[in-house]
Amino acid sequence: MTVEIRPVKPEELDEFMRVESSFFGGGDSEDPVIMRPEWTLCAFDEGKLATSYGAWPLTMRFNGEGIPVAGVTMVGTLPVYRRRGHLRGITAEHFKRLHEEGERSIAILLAAWAAIYQRYGYGIVTTRNSYSIEPRYLEFALPHPVTGSFRELGEDDFPLMVDLYRKFRADRTGFLHRGRPMWDAGVLARVPKGGVLGKVVYLEDNEPRGYLVYNTEPGGGPGTQNLNIRDLTWLTPSAYQALWKYLLRMDWVGNIRWGNVPSDDPLPHLLLEPRRLKITSNDGLLGRIINVEKALPGRPYAEEATLYFEIVDDDLCPWNQRRWKMQTTPADSVIMRTDEEPQLVMPVSTLALLVFGQISATEAARMKRLDAVDETALPLWDRVMRTKYRPSCVDSF
Repeated sequence: MTVEIRPVKPEELDEFMRVESSFFGGGDSEDPVIMRPEWTLCAFDEGKLATSYGAWPLTMRFNGEGIPVAGVTMVGTLPVYRRRGHLRGITAEHFKRLHEEGERSIAILLAAWAAIYQRYGYGIVTTRNSYSIEPRYLEFALPHPVTGSFRELGEDDFPLMVDLYRKFRADRTGFLHRGRPMWDAGVLARVPKGGVLGKVVYLEDNEPRGYLVYNTEPGGGPGTQNLNIRDLTWLTPSAYQALWKYLLRMDWVGNIRWGNVPSDDPLPHLLLEPRRLKITSNDGLLGRIINVEKALPGRPYAEEATLYFEIVDDDLCPWNQRRWKMQTTPADSVIMRTDEEPQLVMPVSTLALLVFGQISATEAARMKRLDAVDETALPLWDRVMRTKYRPSCVDSF
């Protein structure tokens, strides 16, 4: 068996999409292919494209700082070529190339099966929640009066939406920088047949304080229409409540759904009957630290500290597999190799959970996701690694 791992050529893009769609299903034939050949890395088995793999060059918020990341996507293997190790070979080559290029020290993805990627050192670094609620249950325990006003958003208002989104995501972790193609493929994508796209902005003292993007779709009869929230951003608590109260005007809607809810969304703590949200939780973003030395200084830390740790069992990125010393301040941080005794010993996947703020070091120790050589250091790690907001990713890619 001869296997070659390389990017596709321009004339192979159609075959790339065919292989990818064999796993995820076909897309809309009217949608143009926007994956560039240089962003792909595929396995060719005996000259045939067997496994597709791509990586968007994305920018992600990392506790308030924008950092370049590789957004792994369009991964699929034709059934006849499965169980041959093609994806592991591609992943190892991709990590090697990212390390050598030195620009993107973290890879992220949204997995159909998290088990596949956790074997490659990824950690589940965000939780993705979903709501499903009847409008009549949108009653608040401590209601704020709606003193502002709403207006519909048109195409000319796109820069306003971008500005509000940027302000909303500014200090967060996991949120992506959206170019126009990402807006058009996600929040502003075409509405299913029979549905309507709605976009409104909320203003207080004539200043935009949040927006809501949604689409409706037919239900089974009068009053059973469904409303899907696509995007909801707010800059003030009163704007948050006002945007939800706006949905009470939808008398013909029987159910409101929101499938990409940030894990620290406040609604469960504000409603009179939060159980009516019917909250479900799933794994969200998976993160993989490709280069510890470059990734960790990429995010701000709120406390001055010196941390010692050791990364073990990272066979795909052996350059990570050593002892490290990191010194943090609110201004910046530095990391270096060391021979000193580590406070914590962990696999690289656990380190991803810590630096994204998904769990604390103390929680990781209780779960045995790490070994605490010096248990007295755990509270310090907890404080240093805490993020301003819970990590979340509300976009698909």
